[in-house]
Amino acid sequence: MLETQQDKPAVARRWDLRLYIRQQPVMLALLAVLAVICFAGVSGLSRVYHAQRAALGNRWFSRGVADLNARHFESAVTESRAALLYSPDNYDYQLNLAEALIGLKRTGEAYSYLVNLWDQQPENGQVNLELARIGAQRGQTGQALRYYHNAIYAVWPGDQEEKRRDTRLELIEYLLSIHAQAQGQAELIALEENLGDDPSQQQRVGDLFLRAHDYEHALGAYHITLKSDPHHEAALAGAGLAAFQLGRYPLAELYLQEAVAGNPDDTQSADLLKTTEGVLQMDPFRRQLSVAHRDEIVVQTFATAGERLKSCGIRASAATEPGAKPTLADSWAKLKPKISEEYLRRDPDLVEQAMDLVFSIERQTSTTQTGPSQTSPQTGTTCGTPSGADLALLLIAKLHEGN
Repeated sequence: MLETQQDKPAVARRWDLRLYIRQQPVMLALLAVLAVICFAGVSGLSRVYHAQRAALGNRWFSRGVADLNARHFESAVTESRAALLYSPDNYDYQLNLAEALIGLKRTGEAYSYLVNLWDQQPENGQVNLELARIGAQRGQTGQALRYYHNAIYAVWPGDQEEKRRDTRLELIEYLLSIHAQAQGQAELIALEENLGDDPSQQQRVGDLFLRAHDYEHALGAYHITLKSDPHHEAALAGAGLAAFQLGRYPLAELYLQEAVAGNPDDTQSADLLKTTEGVLQMDPFRRQLSVAHRDEIVVQTFATAGERLKSCGIRASAATEPGAKPTLADSWAKLKPKISEEYLRRDPDLVEQAMDLVFSIERQTSTTQTGPSQTSPQTGTTCGTPSGADLALLLIAKLHEGN
């Protein structure tokens, strides 16, 4: 017969109890170790899973960045969306997608992402720059300017000064594109203060100053470029144009001569040089000019003004009504018999009188900036755009205005 627990002696039962009590901590320890092993295994599997997802997301993101840089915007959008499947809240992935959407001109979708990103990091330079570009595309000037300025003073990875300079240059290009010349000039002056003597950067800034019609600063920027590279063709041409616009024709001639010598295909500089030489040759009020040479120039320019009247169809009237004001042609015909080198030597005051009439003719027959030709207020005839000697005389007239 099997012995039951009750049949065991009391001593034996106490022994079994002690054995059980001794074994319980060991069993608990074993269970704890097993639990730790299972937890570590689950954690490890979880880490492997998340690492695999992160690796896949990063792989798609890298492809998206490469396609974005290559301007393959459609592929970049697909790849950026794939990356976001593995990491929906990743800031860089969302920014890359927004930039790709902008490349496809899907600015509405891009704007939604960018505004959300801006709320998270309002100091992010790239996000501010993209929002500025969207504002510019939409014609929202105030918004564009606000975000451009945010981007200029924002946080940028890598070389912050270079990013800020490039952003300000983009802002200046935008301002000039909307004809905000005064604001463009102010931004250019702020940029120039921190630009240094880099020849290529100064040359670019000089070009922008030209577009902003700030010829004095343009000439200064080109001068810095030419100090480092005296034969810089673009800087020579720009300096010649700036000096020309400032009415500094001797200086313009020097720059333009070098520009054309260095680049014979520069037709713009060649045409400008021809006009500059005409101004210097046809100005009778130049210093150190002999009286004989001055009188010769006056006779020549007076004849040129007469030809201008003829080309415009402006003729002297056969008779004038009582009280009617003489036309330019009438004034020219009346003065013509006295305009000879002999008369001018006898009466030097005729020089001023003749040139005043020449300047009046060239001013009144010149075209406005609104079209290729204009109607003469005196005759109703049409005058073409002045060129050659007529253009030179018009510039000389502007040079001596108020004298």
